[in-house]
Amino acid sequence: MRVTLMAMCLAGAVQADEAPMRAQEQLRLDGFQASAGKALLQALSAGTLGDVDQLQEALAGAPLPPLATTLAGEWDCRTFKLGGIATLTVYAQFKCVFEPDGTAFTFEKLTGSQRTMGRVTMQDRTMIYLGVGYVADELPMAYADLPPEDFGDGVYQPQVGIVEQTGPNTARILFPAPINESDFDLLYLTRSDNAQIFQPNGD
Repeated sequence: MRVTLMAMCLAGAVQADEAPMRAQEQLRLDGFQASAGKALLQALSAGTLGDVDQLQEALAGAPLPPLATTLAGEWDCRTFKLGGIATLTVYAQFKCVFEPDGTAFTFEKLTGSQRTMGRVTMQDRTMIYLGVGYVADELPMAYADLPPEDFGDGVYQPQVGIVEQTGPNTARILFPAPINESDFDLLYLTRSDNAQIFQPNGD
C-alpha cells in the first residue's frame, strides 16, 4: 500500500499548481552530465581513500523507476561536495525527511548548519528537487518566492537536483553546479533505523 501511495503522489505532481523552474536552474540541470563528469574526475583522482570509498557507496545502485519509489519517511543524510574549492569533502550524517503532500513530496534537511527545504515532483519521467538551501539560524525561503533573477548569496541559494531511490533504504539527490563552493553536490540518504523497510527473501 505504501508504494501505491507514492505512485499516486508522483503521478499527480505533473498536474499540481507548481512554481515553474526558473531559467538558471534549468540551465544547471541541462548541464548535469558535464558537471558530474568534471567533478567526479577531480574527486576520484585527488580524494582521500576513505572519502572515495564512501562516495562509491553513495553512487552504487541503479535508480528504481520513479513510480516504484517509497521515499516518504525519516532518513539519515550525508552531503558530499565534489570539485571546486576542495576536490572531495564528506560531511557528517544529519537528519532529513520526505513527506507526501497529496500531489508530490516535500523534502527537508532538518539538522546541521546547512539546511535545505523544497519539493520533489516528476518532470519528464525524472524526479526533480527544487528547493532553497539556507543557513540554519536563518528563516527558510520557499523556492516559489525567489525573484526571477536571484542567484542566492552566502546565506541561501536556489537548488535543483535529480532524486533517485536505489533500494528500499537508500536514495540520493544529485545537485549539478551548486551556487557555493563545489562543482557538484550529492546528498546520500539511508533510511533511519526506526524506519527501515525489510523485504521478504522470496525463498
